[in-house]
Amino acid sequence: MSVNDTAHTDNFAWNRQVYQRLKLALSLGLRRQIFLAVCDDLNLRNQVAARLHSTLAYPVGQVLYQQEDSQESSTPAYPRLATLRLNLSDPNPIAQIKQWLKNYPPPIVEVSKDAPGRPLPIPAFQIVGVELLTKQPVAIQRLFLHYLRLSEHYLSIEESSLLLWLSRPWLSAIQQSAPQFWRCRTGVFVFAGEPTPTTQNSGSSERFSNSRNLDIGNLEPSILEESVTQVELEAATADELKFGEDFDFQIDAPVHHEQKPQETSAPISNLIKIEPPQQQSPTRSSGNNTPSLSSLAHISQELTELVLATINTKITQDGEDGWQPQQILFEIEQLHTQQASGEAIAAAYHHLGNLYRLRIEQGQSTLENLMVAIIAYQESISYDETSPQMPDILNDLGTLYWMLHRIPSNSQDGQTYIEQGIEFYQLALKLISPQTHPETYARVQNNLGTAYGDLARFSNPADSWQQAVLAYNEALRYRTAEMDSLRYAACQNNLGTAYWHLGQYNQPVVHLKKAIAAYNLALAYYSPEQEPLKYGMIQNNIGTAYWNLAQYEQPAQHLQLAIEVYREALQYRTPALVPSGCAATQNNLGTAYWHLANLSQTSKEARYKYLQLCITAYEEALGLAHSLNSNSLSFDLLATHNNLALAHYQLATENYSNNDKKTRSHHLEAALNNHLQALHGLSKQPEAYQTTFTYVVKTIRAFHNELGIQGQNLALSKVPAQLLPEILPKL
Repeated sequence: MSVNDTAHTDNFAWNRQVYQRLKLALSLGLRRQIFLAVCDDLNLRNQVAARLHSTLAYPVGQVLYQQEDSQESSTPAYPRLATLRLNLSDPNPIAQIKQWLKNYPPPIVEVSKDAPGRPLPIPAFQIVGVELLTKQPVAIQRLFLHYLRLSEHYLSIEESSLLLWLSRPWLSAIQQSAPQFWRCRTGVFVFAGEPTPTTQNSGSSERFSNSRNLDIGNLEPSILEESVTQVELEAATADELKFGEDFDFQIDAPVHHEQKPQETSAPISNLIKIEPPQQQSPTRSSGNNTPSLSSLAHISQELTELVLATINTKITQDGEDGWQPQQILFEIEQLHTQQASGEAIAAAYHHLGNLYRLRIEQGQSTLENLMVAIIAYQESISYDETSPQMPDILNDLGTLYWMLHRIPSNSQDGQTYIEQGIEFYQLALKLISPQTHPETYARVQNNLGTAYGDLARFSNPADSWQQAVLAYNEALRYRTAEMDSLRYAACQNNLGTAYWHLGQYNQPVVHLKKAIAAYNLALAYYSPEQEPLKYGMIQNNIGTAYWNLAQYEQPAQHLQLAIEVYREALQYRTPALVPSGCAATQNNLGTAYWHLANLSQTSKEARYKYLQLCITAYEEALGLAHSLNSNSLSFDLLATHNNLALAHYQLATENYSNNDKKTRSHHLEAALNNHLQALHGLSKQPEAYQTTFTYVVKTIRAFHNELGIQGQNLALSKVPAQLLPEILPKL
């Protein structure tokens, strides 16, 4: 039986669309998803569930591509989609899934004398029978909702996904009584149909592929490549994405301190909530014969509302431009009414996606524009699953999800969006032959490397950076300098940054040297006259790698090299051209001088000179930084104040022949002022606050040691009154 067999002609087209979207979502092979399918017509529910099971449990081929290895997804004895009936005596879906996996663990395949083999993927699960809970005692119904409230832990069942079939009353109950579970949903698929009494219904049994989100988008050439991400000292910031024909992300490497990636577990976001079409008569807009958008019964309400939002919020400034997406929707509706071919409907949706892709390229990367593009391209694929443009569509879908993670309101879902992007890049690569399409293959690999680099900020940084290195190296096998020197250089810069990060976790010397080599290869293709900002940025990256390498071997030599490169970078990272980048490099230069000054083999005279140069660089960095918005800075301003204070303290307390009493007093006052400035900003960071407070006390003691009781009184006069009761007992 097929969903196409349903009798209600008004709902036929709608249910076909919803079924295609649901099937596609389950077919993509993504992980840890929670899908909710809503259907009050139990006969229709049984048909759809059975069709999904028969299509996906033991797939002969995939929706998006034919697998090379028939053993990858399933075997005749182990499916990819398991269909389970809810246990009404103990309605715990997660416990049922765990028990099923315990009874039927994934078999090991490809065992040989030389290899232990690998387990087949864990199946996904569709659960039916929730509607029968209405005949159970209230206590059992509450127990089911209680289990759902606890099922945020479902995401710990790695590699698996859940499709839960519900009636509308139970959907409403979950929204109200299990909000944690509701927030974790990936998508809601609502089928139109008349409610039927809760009679006993039969369910199938078994499986589907682990899936992630439902949206499939396309941007014609590509929407990923050519952005600058700066990560310096302890903070990380990313510049706005810039569009062109091909976009390589260029990443500024971190400097001096190990980056501490944020470990978060982002909840699954519900990007698409599909509601059935309103059963109403078509209406006409006043003044013309064009139907209103509310009358488009064959187009998802979500897409219609998003298109209206992009017009109503004046995202488009041109009235004609605002009319164009409406016109495309009317054309799509007409094609549906005329029962046009799938290819024709797909082309119309593709046209709508292209329109919004153009807006995104022009800098209008709002959530609404991204989502319209995603949904439009998803619809295009659902009507033409064999499109020859599928590799480009999947690549661009990965990019759209990458862009979603950069929208501030989506920050908590960043990991989810990046992982979705990675899944689509990997699907695209399965369809591309690098021998026949080297440019496309290299572009997708470069994009994949960038996505893995961003994923490292959320979890498994060492593994993610290793994957980024592999992807960039693979891209460089087919993106040569002869083909496109600037894109080759950008990819080499990305590779250098990936090696730098990987060196923070393992084999630091090996990976840092590889980073320097990659950066130098990139630098060779940038002209400082024509590309001063990129040239200066890569010089800064090289300096960072040399500074880091100095922590492991030949410190004096590598610090000198770092200083030379930083000074070269500052010829192009000027206050006028890029003040935030100039401040970051000056900060890096100050730190390199400080470390060089404090090497055991550095002479006293050289130490004095290096500390003076360190102070000059830090003061330049702070002078620029205080004139900028703190959000534009890629280094820790308070840490720089503390570093500057320490350099002044050294000059005041070490016995230099040219340091008279007045000079020592000047350095101590500068040290105290900078420590106090840092202390003021660290009130919400207890550990850093306590460390800086200790510096303040130590500096006040130095006032007494170097300048006597008058010096101590001078120091205490500069301390805020509220700190004195805590400081005085420590002197």
